[in-house]
Amino acid sequence: MEITIKKADKLKKHPEDSTLGFGTFFTDHMFNMDYNPEKGWHNPRIEPYGPIEMDPSTMVLHYAQAIFEGLKAYKTDSGEIQLFRPEDNLKRFNKSGHMLCIPDFDEEFILEALFKLINIEKDWIPGAPGTSLYIRPTIIAMDPYIGLRPSHTYRFFIILSPVGAYYAEGFDPVKMWVTTDYVRAIRGGVGQAKTAGNYAASLYATDLANKDGYTQVMWLDGVDLEYVEEVGAMNIFFLIGDELITPQLNRSILSGITRDSVIKLARSWGSKVSERKVSIHEIYEAHEKGTLKEVFGSGTAAVISPVGMIKFKGKEITIGDGNVGPFAAKLYTELTNIQYGKADDPFDWIMVLR
Repeated sequence: MEITIKKADKLKKHPEDSTLGFGTFFTDHMFNMDYNPEKGWHNPRIEPYGPIEMDPSTMVLHYAQAIFEGLKAYKTDSGEIQLFRPEDNLKRFNKSGHMLCIPDFDEEFILEALFKLINIEKDWIPGAPGTSLYIRPTIIAMDPYIGLRPSHTYRFFIILSPVGAYYAEGFDPVKMWVTTDYVRAIRGGVGQAKTAGNYAASLYATDLANKDGYTQVMWLDGVDLEYVEEVGAMNIFFLIGDELITPQLNRSILSGITRDSVIKLARSWGSKVSERKVSIHEIYEAHEKGTLKEVFGSGTAAVISPVGMIKFKGKEITIGDGNVGPFAAKLYTELTNIQYGKADDPFDWIMVLR
C-alpha cells in the first residue's frame, strides 16, 4: 500500500517546552487507515489532525471495541530522533486486537507509516530534559450498528502529542490507595489487553483515591482481593530485602514494555528479580519488619514512578523515608539515558528515526 500525504494548510503554534503537561497538545497531522472485509486494511493516509466523523450508532460508542498503544519519540543532544522498543508496542497492539476480535495489521507497514508521520512532525518534538513526543496508535470499531457482535469495519489512527511529566509530582514519590471494594480486571477477561474498557473500569475508584489525596489506585486481584496486580497507569515493583518483585503476568495484568525493560536491566546488574504472586499482606509485613526498601511503578508515560506512601484498610505506611529510593533512581537514570541517547543500548531497544 502507498501512503498518501495531505499537508495542513495552516500550522498550529508550538507550545513552549516549559508549559507541557501530558496529553494536552496535539500536532498538525495524523495517520488514518480503514478496514472492511472486502478490502482489508486500506487507504493509508497522513492528513491534517481533525475530527473523525461517525454515526451516533457507531459500535465503539456503545460496546467499547477499541484498543490503543502508547510509546514515545525522544530527541537526543545531537538532534537525532529515537524510539524506544516500537516493534514491541506494535506486537502487543496486535495481541490486544486478538482479544477484541480486531483484524491483524502489518506491523512493518505501520512502523513505516509511523516514521513518515514523525518525520513530518519532527519539529514538534520538544528538547527540554524530561520531555518527548507521545505516540498514540488506536483502533476503533466503526460499524453503524446497535447489536452485540464484533464490528466489520474499523479505523486505525495515530496521533502525536508533545509531553512533559505524566504526574504533577514529576519524579517525586506518589501516594497509592489500595481498595478491596473495586477491581480493575479479572482473569478470563481482557485485563491483559490495552483496551478502553479497562481504563473506564478504573475511573470511579481512581476518582475516590484522588479526592482522598492519593495519586493512583493499587489494584488487587479480582478473586481473592489479596494479590497486588498493577496500578492504574503502571506496572508495580517492590524491593523487599535484596529481591525485586513484580506481580506475575496472569492474564489480567498488562504486559508492560517498561516492565520488561526494568526486569532485563535489573537482571543485567545481577539483581534478584522475581515475577510472582505478592499479597498486600506480604507488603505490610515486610514494612513492619523493615525489609520493604522501595516501591515504584513502571510505564511508558512516567518511565519510573517512585511510591512514597500506601494506604490499605485505613492503615497508611511510608516507604523508606518517603523519598526516591536509590534503586528506582538508578533505573530511571539508566532507562532515560538509553532513551535520550546518553548511554549505550546493550539490548538493541533503540530505533533511530530514518
